[in-house]
Amino acid sequence: MTDGARLVDGYALVVFDLDGVIYLIDRPIPGAVQAVGRLHDEGRAVAYATNNASRRSSEVADLLTGLGVAARPEEVLTSAVAAAELLGNRYPAGAPVLVVGAEALRAEVRAAGLTPVDRAEQSPVAVIQGYGPQVGWADLAEAAVAVRGGAAWIATNTDRTLPSARGPLPGNGALVAALRAALGRDPDVVVGKPAPELFVTAARRVGAGRTLVVGDRLDTDIEGAVRAGLDSLLVLTGVSDVADLLAAPPERRPTYVSQDLAGLFDPSAAVRMSGAPPAAGWSAALRDGHVELSGAGHPLDALPALCAAAWSLAEPPRVRATSPEAERVLTAFGLPSA
Repeated sequence: MTDGARLVDGYALVVFDLDGVIYLIDRPIPGAVQAVGRLHDEGRAVAYATNNASRRSSEVADLLTGLGVAARPEEVLTSAVAAAELLGNRYPAGAPVLVVGAEALRAEVRAAGLTPVDRAEQSPVAVIQGYGPQVGWADLAEAAVAVRGGAAWIATNTDRTLPSARGPLPGNGALVAALRAALGRDPDVVVGKPAPELFVTAARRVGAGRTLVVGDRLDTDIEGAVRAGLDSLLVLTGVSDVADLLAAPPERRPTYVSQDLAGLFDPSAAVRMSGAPPAAGWSAALRDGHVELSGAGHPLDALPALCAAAWSLAEPPRVRATSPEAERVLTAFGLPSA
């Protein structure tokens, strides 16, 4: 931050994505527990928004608490809750809904006053589809029959992958894509990020004051914040990296970037991507179809210059360094110098 102010001081609420921001699989990301604890100590409002539909809000809060993050169920917003509430507002109490997903999704449908079913012959008014490790062909077949029979099709999210210790694995978006291929059409509603509902709901609960969304994915967290009209901080601890950032279309460009959650408190650990004077020491120019980085200074401060040049191009750019210092920055960002 070029003005020396703490990023967090400009916001009444901080909304965190979970996997890739607070934890990775089942381990807290270094510094995350301490960062959230510091927000609590300062009396700041926090919330957690996740596309994961395989856990209930209370289960997510218990998971966070077990990792050292003191979280309450009412602070957790899941795509399962949002999707079930949408259906509960749309259909009469007791209406049958075919659930494709984990038991947690069935529980949320039940909590919304609806009746979970698993067969198309039970005349469901809607199909609700979320990730579940046991979802298989038979579940998708029932959903296809029900949707062709007139049931509405609601997807909790369309994340193509989910992280694992072995690398990215198929997420709910991959399962939605299978059903989309079979039906020849898209879901009627997608509730989770990048749809703005989770973030808008979180901001509405707090009321007055600005909201900052913190996420690790440009295609869900950051796009969702942009669609909700909220500022965002991309942390480089999860899925999206600097190469993704350079290629990001306007709807996926964050307000700020930091390596991790230290950027909330340390002005030197977060950089504003637009609307602020460029940091001294770095420049990026277009030459022969390349983005050339030159200068010296804090590596993170090179990002606004790199992105400003890259975002002016129609295609993802090739980047090259013009100095040893710039070469080290590109290496640190995982960018091969052309």
